[in-house]
Amino acid sequence: MNYDVIVIGSGPGGYVAAIRASQLGLKTAVVERESLGGICLNWGCIPTKALLKSAQVFEYINHAAEYGIKTAEAEADFAAVIKRSRGVADGMSKGVQFLMKKNKIDVIMGTGKVKPGNKVEVKAADGSQKEYTATSIILATGGRSRELPNLKQDGKKVIGYRQAMVLPEQPKSMVVVGSGAIGVEFAYFYATLGTKVTIVEFMDNVVPVEDEDVSKQLLRSFKKAGIEIMTSSSVESVDTSGTGCKVQVKTAAGMQTLECDIVLSAAGVVANIENLGLEETGIKTEKGKVVVDEFYNTSVKGYYAIGDIVGGQALAHVASAEGIICVEKIAGHKPEPLDYNNIPGCTYCSPEIASVGYTEKAAKAAGYELKIGKFPFSASGKASAAGAKDGFVKLIFDAKYGELLGAHMIGANVTEMIAEIVVARKLETTGHEMIKSVHPHPTMSEAIMEAAADAYGEVIHL
Repeated sequence: MNYDVIVIGSGPGGYVAAIRASQLGLKTAVVERESLGGICLNWGCIPTKALLKSAQVFEYINHAAEYGIKTAEAEADFAAVIKRSRGVADGMSKGVQFLMKKNKIDVIMGTGKVKPGNKVEVKAADGSQKEYTATSIILATGGRSRELPNLKQDGKKVIGYRQAMVLPEQPKSMVVVGSGAIGVEFAYFYATLGTKVTIVEFMDNVVPVEDEDVSKQLLRSFKKAGIEIMTSSSVESVDTSGTGCKVQVKTAAGMQTLECDIVLSAAGVVANIENLGLEETGIKTEKGKVVVDEFYNTSVKGYYAIGDIVGGQALAHVASAEGIICVEKIAGHKPEPLDYNNIPGCTYCSPEIASVGYTEKAAKAAGYELKIGKFPFSASGKASAAGAKDGFVKLIFDAKYGELLGAHMIGANVTEMIAEIVVARKLETTGHEMIKSVHPHPTMSEAIMEAAADAYGEVIHL
């Protein structure tokens, strides 16, 4: 079979690239070894949000009295929560199947491997092999849970995110290793349902990629929720020989032993580049990633790579954007290269975290003179009415030209608010333009206008 484009992997990078290729008139196929939609739809972004929503509903019910509502004592049905999450994921995967048919994209089930001469070899589940050719081959094989050398995952007591989504029963206690997005989201989920959770973070702050003010606020919110947090600490070993786990943690004060039912390793992701035929085809890699240019060409003509297997943020929306740019370039269009400094990052624990651009520390290191505005949700009418006063919006401006360098938010629904900042930065909006853009009242989004006003000494409600 000859194609214009073959995409290996059907995650948010791969399936989006395939659809865009088909829209542009290219004969397209997708190779997938497991489930359409990849990790994001089946084991990542979507089903985790379903779990987190269940936790949030449980939390609301438990605090119903604060809203003047009397309820009987709520009980979480852990198996039903997991079942709902899987149902949401299955529905989304079926949606991608529909999109493949609608866009006349051939779906080839099996494990893909690139070969020289613009060829893709696909090994089906029954062991049979078939070869396909394409003018352009896009690698979009994604990533998997990173396994630390001293924290081997057995899938039962020491687990990664996939097992964390389908545990047969709720653990009474859990140690979460790593406080990035995956770590804090699962920490919030399990703690809200009643599991005793301890987070162990190697860096000085939780969510270490975020602005330090956001890290400090999440620390306060999590401690208030009963989550124990150990920063500047590392897990040295885990003994799983007994009924539970004995976790040896190295801290500034010395070694500590934590006992728990389950250890969740949430130390990031690693790219799926093994057994892909890269060496055989001559495709260059560096530090576990495929080397590409700004339009995702690899070192070999006709072969491209996008998503978690290339440099840049390992995020679903980044992979999708890369896939579209890659395909549009293949089709002879003139897309703009992706601006990796204007990519929003979102974490869906409670309170939520959303950010884009420079942190305060990074902006200072880059030599900017800053104007910083901050507006707490405790001063927001909508936040008070919603009973969600934790958190703030922080905006960072270049003092010289008024350029919006970065935005950092923590609070209820801030993941829905960050897109305003992304668009504002794309359009090179200044602080004064944001202040003069009338925001609706009462909304959480008013805090963006107020934070901009605070940076320029014009804030009204502080």
